[in-house]
Amino acid sequence: MLTRRAFLQTTAVAAAATPQSAPRRIAIIATIYKLQSHAQHMGDRFLVGYPYAGAWRHPNMKVVSLYVDQKPEGDLSGARAREFGFEVYPTVAEALRCGGKELAVDAVLIIAEHGNYPRNDKGQILYPRFEFFQQTAEVFEKDGRAVPVYNDKHLSYSFEKAKAMVETSRRLRFPMLAGSSIPVTWRLPSIDLPLGCEIEDALMVGEGGSDAMDFHALEGLQCMVERRRGGETGVQSVQLVEGEAVWKAGDAGRYSKELLTAALSRSDTPLGLTVKDGRTQDLVASGELPKLVKNPAAYFIEYRDGLKATMLMLEGAIQDFNFAARLKGAAGIQSTQFLLTPDPNVTYSACLMHKAEQMFESGVAPYPVERTLLVSGILESCLTSKVKDHARLETPHLQVVYKAPQQPQFARS
Repeated sequence: MLTRRAFLQTTAVAAAATPQSAPRRIAIIATIYKLQSHAQHMGDRFLVGYPYAGAWRHPNMKVVSLYVDQKPEGDLSGARAREFGFEVYPTVAEALRCGGKELAVDAVLIIAEHGNYPRNDKGQILYPRFEFFQQTAEVFEKDGRAVPVYNDKHLSYSFEKAKAMVETSRRLRFPMLAGSSIPVTWRLPSIDLPLGCEIEDALMVGEGGSDAMDFHALEGLQCMVERRRGGETGVQSVQLVEGEAVWKAGDAGRYSKELLTAALSRSDTPLGLTVKDGRTQDLVASGELPKLVKNPAAYFIEYRDGLKATMLMLEGAIQDFNFAARLKGAAGIQSTQFLLTPDPNVTYSACLMHKAEQMFESGVAPYPVERTLLVSGILESCLTSKVKDHARLETPHLQVVYKAPQQPQFARS
């Protein structure tokens, strides 16, 4: 009988079990696989390669199996399988075992984004990320071997489920990476906050609506503020307000209009008069923001160490993601844009898959999965605030502690 000790010993050498000359075998577990879905533009990186650092990179990896939960019009799973010589299996377990009796892959990509799934009362789409992960972990446990797992975007719409996923990865001792491409894409300018800095105030601005785009913006915020002195210790409270209350909060000084102006100054996509007749404008001082943004949202986050940060979702004013912060002892404001390159190549996703590739090769996640765990919980709690009449909520469950990676993880060439 396989003992826990024997399982952990087997897992510890899993990355070394495949000779370096042999391609790593990858299973993709996805909701859908069609044009411009996350599974397509991430999974394809391991089929045809991707541009990175001024060259075309061909990972020493091979997609050997695919599971898709839904096959809508435009499904590409069958065509990709025929072209690249892998199988589409009817269950997650069969995909991981490649139709055999034991785990037959060296890495797993879980991409549960897009597809026809219900929403809950908070507006969250109930993508089966947790369910896909649990089925994957069950195969690991039954077969006595575990391999690296990348989980796209949120860990789950539920913090409790997300926490269980991270705990499972620790228990079975396999490396896990998750989250958005925002923290690893290029930045304009190419800056990071100094590790161990003292942040006096931080603000993030983004586009889009709840659950989909705000997750990206929150990860952008978190990858910056986690570098503060003392490391990440978690979140004490959150509040989400909408509409006119957002502008009133700014007038009352709840967030810094100076930081907002700095963040917006980094945007390459200001809307309004800039689009109509080319004039540049200070969207804050001009008073244009309330005219452009029909349904603004402000996410107020108070961290356990006292830092207060704000995220503003300003759909209608800009079409990108920008950050600004004021540091103790530093002159001026630190600000940057998280660059999102255009369709159809969306090379920012290549930056993210490069990180997954690094983990698949080394067996070590380049940055902590706890970042995405905390962001998943912040987002769920903010959306709970929304449905509870925009109340301020204490969040003792978000005591997530971790250290930011010492080296910058964003693309710089």
